[in-house]
Amino acid sequence: MVVDHNEKLLISVSPHIQNRESTVSMIYIVILFLLPACIFGFISFGFSAVAIVLLSILFAVLTEIVCQLIMRRPVTIYDGSAILTGLLLGMTMPPTVPLYIPILSSIFAVAIVKQAFGGLGQNWANPAVAGRVFATLSWPEKMQIWLPPFSSDGLTAATPLSAVQSSLLNGGNYGNEGAIQLLDTLPGDVLRSQVDYLRMFFGFKGGCIGEVSVFLLVLAAAFLLYRKIITIDIPLSFLGSAAIMAWIFEGTRFGGALFTGDPLFHLLSGGMILGAFFMATDVVTTPLTTKGRVIFGVGCGAITMLIRIWGNCAEGVGLAILFMNMLTPAIDRYVRNYPVGWHKKKEKLDEN
Repeated sequence: MVVDHNEKLLISVSPHIQNRESTVSMIYIVILFLLPACIFGFISFGFSAVAIVLLSILFAVLTEIVCQLIMRRPVTIYDGSAILTGLLLGMTMPPTVPLYIPILSSIFAVAIVKQAFGGLGQNWANPAVAGRVFATLSWPEKMQIWLPPFSSDGLTAATPLSAVQSSLLNGGNYGNEGAIQLLDTLPGDVLRSQVDYLRMFFGFKGGCIGEVSVFLLVLAAAFLLYRKIITIDIPLSFLGSAAIMAWIFEGTRFGGALFTGDPLFHLLSGGMILGAFFMATDVVTTPLTTKGRVIFGVGCGAITMLIRIWGNCAEGVGLAILFMNMLTPAIDRYVRNYPVGWHKKKEKLDEN
């Protein structure tokens, strides 16, 4: 064996993990690969969508600068985290919201959820998720007005999820104006007859600006998984648990039997894909161990479907992720990796 005496040896404390990607580069890679889905939303919904996303990013960055100056911390806007927060928050906004909603939501997300707790790496929840939930709870009516894609007449329409929710609350009306009557069919029949899954997959449906094109989001997620910027454990357990719950329980809300739900409909509608791959995978606010991340993902999927099936709200992804963010410290405390030969009883004695 030939030894290269010019090769440098790195001496460091454990854990001995080497990664070519820095935090900053990973953030900008995520931003880059979210752009196609965001631009598709611009094309689908027009100038209003552009204004919402740009204002969301602008005020997230400005809020970060102001907070860091007030707190006498180094200004770190170049790390891209505020840009990513604003981009994700803007992508989760309906294209019809008044412009003050993304502005105030961005200020809340950065100032209250992120900077008040120390900045990047110390936030207790994903700021974009918290900002979206803040907007939903503060302006519920304005956050549920939708536009059909590629429409220039300004008429509103229902998303697939809100259409089904409307049918349950209003005695069979599937959607808003010009609604489709559901009659007495079971949910599986309704969804398969009234919903074109390919159109939902490629983005020809109403929804939030950046969530409509599942195709582009999946492509971006596949690249991030390939680059190991995100891991598959949370998205897989998130989507898997949501699909199982939809299959088992969704039919009951239409008066049907168990195991008659349509999981594919729920996976392709709402913010399920955007949330599972780009918001629930935030490394700061998710558990450290693989087992903990699986528990986190299962919790997100289960809570999402609890809200969608039995709640008054058509969507539930943001609330589910936020709730599990709050449980992350508890999961990390009770789900840990132990070295070989370590005795848990001894650890408890040492703690006492």
